[in-house]
Amino acid sequence: MSSRPHHRPMLPGDDVIAEAIGGADPAVVREAADQAARLLVRGARESGDAEIAERLLHLADTEGIETIAEVWAGSAADTVAGCLWRLYLLRSWVHAEPVAVATEFEAGRADAQVARVVAGVADPPGPEQLKAMIDAVLRGIATGDFADVLFRAAAFAHVIATGRAARGVTGEPVQRMRALAEQLEAAGHVELAHRLS
Repeated sequence: MSSRPHHRPMLPGDDVIAEAIGGADPAVVREAADQAARLLVRGARESGDAEIAERLLHLADTEGIETIAEVWAGSAADTVAGCLWRLYLLRSWVHAEPVAVATEFEAGRADAQVARVVAGVADPPGPEQLKAMIDAVLRGIATGDFADVLFRAAAFAHVIATGRAARGVTGEPVQRMRALAEQLEAAGHVELAHRLS
């Protein structure tokens, strides 16, 4: 037997426990991400500052789409954070593949006339016009009504989904774009009802 006196076991601090089980509480991280998204959207619109609009537009360029994905990709489609993720993903795709996007948009615009008009793309819709349109949509986060931003992006995604189908694409690529359009449109209606959080 040991002659050492009995002692209480040492309890690790909260920081040690958090580190040992994988870091920060996911619920806390998610809440922080949601709050940051709300502040970006609501604060930018209230400021009316053109410089803030440009900084928001280029957020994915300066921070990287991967960083934005880490923060907002898991957010529900009917939240501000989920909407921002979808908007930045759409913008990144348009800027990465403008020729392919223009081809799909051109194929869909005849069968999706209303959506084409709502999206607000110049005629004819070439690669540069589509990049300008998606940038104008994202600038709207700071300079316009967020519901309008969501409806325009939804209309654009709808035309792309229609274009993919018209070009004979089936399955997942069409379904994903159609789902994106529906999610953004539904979020626009939630925003109109002042319930998007």
